[in-house]
Amino acid sequence: MPKKVQWRLHCKSPPERLFKLLSTDAGRRLFWAEGSTSSQSGFLLRFPDGTEECCLLVSAEPPHRFAFRYFGSEVEILLQPDGSGGTDLTLTNIGVSDEDYEEVNAGWLSVLLPLKAAADFGVDLRNHDPRRTWRELYVDQ
Repeated sequence: MPKKVQWRLHCKSPPERLFKLLSTDAGRRLFWAEGSTSSQSGFLLRFPDGTEECCLLVSAEPPHRFAFRYFGSEVEILLQPDGSGGTDLTLTNIGVSDEDYEEVNAGWLSVLLPLKAAADFGVDLRNHDPRRTWRELYVDQ
């Protein structure tokens, strides 16, 4: 039976900043993928190990909701103001297979923490080395 992954993250940056990082090619290249190319239907992500994933955009409601299909499952990212200029982010990934759950659950941390580092501190936590990727168990791919 498909499972759900859910993570919450607090950032000091406002929802508009996070939404821009999530929804633009330049933003996604700062924290998520080596390459990102947008199309009318979504975006293509290219990772250091050569993996490519075509993501179908489901919904983009600036600056509070960004939803897409990713590796065969649905992802929704909600961005809520925290009342102090920051953002409470909730990521929900539904339809994750039992066999992929453990990897997907952990994998979102290697997306969310670099997102926070890029948004709040202008830092890229990734190693950008095609020899040191998720497949080789590096979390800083």
